[in-house]
Amino acid sequence: MKIREIQAIFPKYKHIGPSWRTHFWQIVVRIETDTGVTGYGYGGGGVAGVEIVNRHFKELLLGRNINSIEDIQAIWDFLYDASLPYGRRGLAVMALSGVDLALYDLLGKVQGEPVYKLLGSLRRERTRAYATGPDAEVYRDLGYTAHKFTHLWNGCDSEYDAVVTTASRARELFGPDALLMIDSYMSWDEAVTRKMIYRLKEFNMYWFEDVLKPDDVLGQAALKPDVRPSMIAGGEHEFTQHGFAELARANSLDLWQPDITWCGGITAGVRIVAMAHELGIPVSPHRGGEVWGLHLLVATDCADLAEYHTDHIRSDRDVLWLDEPEPKDGYLTPRDDPGFGVRLNESLL
Repeated sequence: MKIREIQAIFPKYKHIGPSWRTHFWQIVVRIETDTGVTGYGYGGGGVAGVEIVNRHFKELLLGRNINSIEDIQAIWDFLYDASLPYGRRGLAVMALSGVDLALYDLLGKVQGEPVYKLLGSLRRERTRAYATGPDAEVYRDLGYTAHKFTHLWNGCDSEYDAVVTTASRARELFGPDALLMIDSYMSWDEAVTRKMIYRLKEFNMYWFEDVLKPDDVLGQAALKPDVRPSMIAGGEHEFTQHGFAELARANSLDLWQPDITWCGGITAGVRIVAMAHELGIPVSPHRGGEVWGLHLLVATDCADLAEYHTDHIRSDRDVLWLDEPEPKDGYLTPRDDPGFGVRLNESLL
């Protein structure tokens, strides 16, 4: 079959905070073929990502054959090379992610198979989910046995006590066997991280995430011996197998967290997971409980741990994708519908 049309759209979101997400949040990519089958993908880059797809990638893809995973991989390499002068990281790869995912959705629908089956087989029928957000008691009551909370450093020493209070409450709620993680969203420095590691030792944190800026790979590597048996995690702001190869060379992270809608889609995700497996590094995709990461997670050597963000749990949210699997008693089970098995909520377009 041949690609007949491709279009990227920035949805009319109603519940995005006044931050970078206002104009640079997730995009929808729609790819139509001459067979009448349409594939949908989810990418990043917002209004800029839309322009990349519609003004550059589209002209390169129209009329192109798509009949196998090898065709998708060839398209990925082609678009990556074509965008090298302005890409390699960031917006261009976020846009490429949406195209890649739409192609996998398309191929799955044509072959009548879920994406995870295209990748080989279902290695686990369900995966453990962890809830990310501030509402620990809600997550506990919903059956989660793993929880991640966020702390953004504001420069005040009182913040150490505040984090200890949050961690203590979470451990009390979830019990001694639950997994607890903390995400600083790149707001700590090395000195703050070392103090946090010391102050949180008694709570047996599973990992410390994005503690430094993503380019400070040596600083993160230096923290690893001091945090054990906890882990230094990160990678949601890294792109493609090339970027993760740099992390590997610096030995900077204990656990990798590629975002499949940002890092280059399933094609890049498969390559990243294969590299990590050879190195003995666990992979837990950022927002891996969303359908795009979930199919990769259950079909490959990813760790059995999928992030389910509070944005999917709270009532005041934009439901862009219909029929996404929802956790039950803290576990996620992928659907067996063709492609990614979701429908687009057209009312948000």
